[in-house]
Amino acid sequence: MSLHVANGRWVVWLSLLVAMLFQIMPLPELVEAWRPDWLLLVIIYWAMALPHRYNILTAWMLGVMLDILLGATLGIRAFAMSVVVYVVVLHFQRLRNFPMWQQALLVATQVALYNLIVFWVQFVTDTASFDISLFYPAFSSLIMWPWLFWSLRRVRRLYKVR
Repeated sequence: MSLHVANGRWVVWLSLLVAMLFQIMPLPELVEAWRPDWLLLVIIYWAMALPHRYNILTAWMLGVMLDILLGATLGIRAFAMSVVVYVVVLHFQRLRNFPMWQQALLVATQVALYNLIVFWVQFVTDTASFDISLFYPAFSSLIMWPWLFWSLRRVRRLYKVR
């Protein structure tokens, strides 16, 4: 019975690890500004699919780990991810029933909110300047969301993640 309860947890944590690697992977300078927020997208998916298991605490822990890996001020991304995942968990039943294009728009809005929170905290604590490239990850996440959603849903069903 206990094996049945833990069914598929390794799949979720492996997907989060891969997303973390994609998030910190070096890219050419031309493409760097357009990098989707992979970790945030994967957390949003798992918070929509299994909100009772992967929620604000998971987002906060992964945000702290991302801050450590990026060498940023500790807690900035943890706070921003927690806010975004809170909104997702609060409305997960609605989000599940939206058509894919509406989901993608809402996820892009959440990514933009995440980037604005990170910018705001950096502006308050450091000297950050606003640039329109702040919204490029939201656009690329809008494009990547359907592919990521269908891929993770297929993995979730294949490995019977509950």
